[in-house]
Amino acid sequence: MQDALSAIEGARRQLDRVVAHDATLQPIAESLGEASYLVSDISAQLSTYLDGLDDDSGRELETLQERRALLAGLIRKHGPTLDDVIDRLSTGSGRLLELDNDGERIEALTASVAADLAETERLAGGLTALRTAAAEQLAERVTAELAALAMPQARLSVAVTEREELGRSGRDLVSILLQPHPGSEPRPLGKGASGGELSRVMLAIEVVIAGSDPVPTFVFDEVDSGVGGASAIEIGRRLARLAESAQVIVVTHLAQVAAFATNHLRVAKDSDGAVTASSVEQLTGHARLAEMARLLSGLSDSDSALAHAQELIDTARASV
Repeated sequence: MQDALSAIEGARRQLDRVVAHDATLQPIAESLGEASYLVSDISAQLSTYLDGLDDDSGRELETLQERRALLAGLIRKHGPTLDDVIDRLSTGSGRLLELDNDGERIEALTASVAADLAETERLAGGLTALRTAAAEQLAERVTAELAALAMPQARLSVAVTEREELGRSGRDLVSILLQPHPGSEPRPLGKGASGGELSRVMLAIEVVIAGSDPVPTFVFDEVDSGVGGASAIEIGRRLARLAESAQVIVVTHLAQVAAFATNHLRVAKDSDGAVTASSVEQLTGHARLAEMARLLSGLSDSDSALAHAQELIDTARASV
């Protein structure tokens, strides 16, 4: 503004010197004088306006620039858009509120855990009571079955003891103990029972619980070890009863047990002097009857042995 005013004043002074020689330039000189006054007045008004402004505008501009730089940094970190930054702010605010309320949440969670633990203890106590009652019933019924399986002196017991820690299945430790004969100490099945005793205990247990806990397949080996006669027949009868709800595979050398089966396989070993091989053959018809006779008497072609074998099969079928 001052540059314009100086230029006008300079032009007016030069024109004033020329007007003395050429009067036709007088109107122009007067117009320049008016322009000089007008520009001077405008300059004064602007100066007054600018002097009236305080430093707030400068500070506001600086603040805006700082905010713009801050937003640009936030967009680079959490962007790529301003909406992403706003979403992150909302999420962070919610998390901050949660942290501010952590004390209350911890108290609430502690109370909830205590209530759950009390309920769990109550349920575990009920489970222990049910197990104790079921253990007594199971032991009594299995012991009765063992008496019919050539173990008349044996007694089965089920011990339910409490563990220190509460687990997913409660607080109980359940052990099955076998007392083979009076005066002996009951011992865990895996530590004191023979293979035959284990098989018979397993058979007795499965016969007792067959209806409540079905299993698709059973395999018994040595279940008839050391028995014969009527005891072997009882073992065969119980195996047949178990086979009503499951597949039962039995390895046996007793015709009294084999007589209850619906299918028979003979396992044999053959040797040529250098190599020993095992073979499995399914027996049907006369071959089955002959093998049963051989198990009974050692003879497979004796008429009396064959008749005895047939009688045994017929009796087994009729008793199931």
